[in-house]
Amino acid sequence: MVRFVLTRLVLLVLGLGIASILIFLTLRVLPGDVAQVIAGTDSSPERVAAIRDALGLNQPLPIQYLDWIGSALRLDLGNSLITGTPVIDELVEKSEVTIPLGLVSLVLGILIGLPLGIFAAVRHAKASGAIVSGIAQTVAAVPIVWAGLLLILVFGITLGILPAQGFPRAGWDEPGRAFLSLVLPALTIAGIEGAVLLRFVRSAVLEAIGQDYVRTAAAKGLTQNQALLRHGLPNVALSVISVLGIQVAGVVVGTVVIEQLFNLPGVGRMLVTDVGNRDLPKIQSELLVLTGLVLFVGFVVDLVHRLIDPRQREQTHD
Repeated sequence: MVRFVLTRLVLLVLGLGIASILIFLTLRVLPGDVAQVIAGTDSSPERVAAIRDALGLNQPLPIQYLDWIGSALRLDLGNSLITGTPVIDELVEKSEVTIPLGLVSLVLGILIGLPLGIFAAVRHAKASGAIVSGIAQTVAAVPIVWAGLLLILVFGITLGILPAQGFPRAGWDEPGRAFLSLVLPALTIAGIEGAVLLRFVRSAVLEAIGQDYVRTAAAKGLTQNQALLRHGLPNVALSVISVLGIQVAGVVVGTVVIEQLFNLPGVGRMLVTDVGNRDLPKIQSELLVLTGLVLFVGFVVDLVHRLIDPRQREQTHD
């Protein structure tokens, strides 16, 4: 097990290193000059050149990359070129919105997709199962922006029972208002991700129902539901865990879009704003943190697989 964990840690670090290089190089090919943005459109070439020199933008790219990644390894993500504020401080502040939004969205997506997916599979030959499956296919195909706009129109504007946009200035010092501000954004993300999970769970459970070990358990006196619960779902759980790992990436991407739509002061909205300002140190550090989060979730999924799958545990002992 120790060897497995160390191998996965090495792959995690290697993946994050490759991602950091791609992020760094990709941002350097974007059009525009960040020094010109800071100096202003009416600034003299001398002023722009002085800013470029002060920020180290005239250094060779390998030197710029090593300076950045070296600082990141010391948990120093640099300062914003526009405001001068430490990037890590802004990330911590904005995460107070993004992390609760992501967690609530993920939990709601699981609560929607898992039980309804099992229901749709068990009742696949009946009208109720077909209806649930059809609704899931429709919802999964809806663009997340459209889904968010629909919820804003219905619950925020027409019925007026939930905040349509914004977040309280006092933040979580007003927990009631803060939580209500995240309800519609979380439902938007959870609805889409839950529908995707539902479809996968339905397919996995249907496959499990047709397995010999489930039919044998039913032949020995268990009902189909009992046989599925005791013997089928533990095997389905392995596949579901893998899908949940992928869905974390979907939730991360979803928050970037949804925070813009619902005017939430989170990491996603900050990232979009920084891209418009060409604030390269902030952008590359934000992308590095988000990429690290996704890779870490993949690492955790691998560990959970190894812990709960007896076949992989046997391979470890071998």
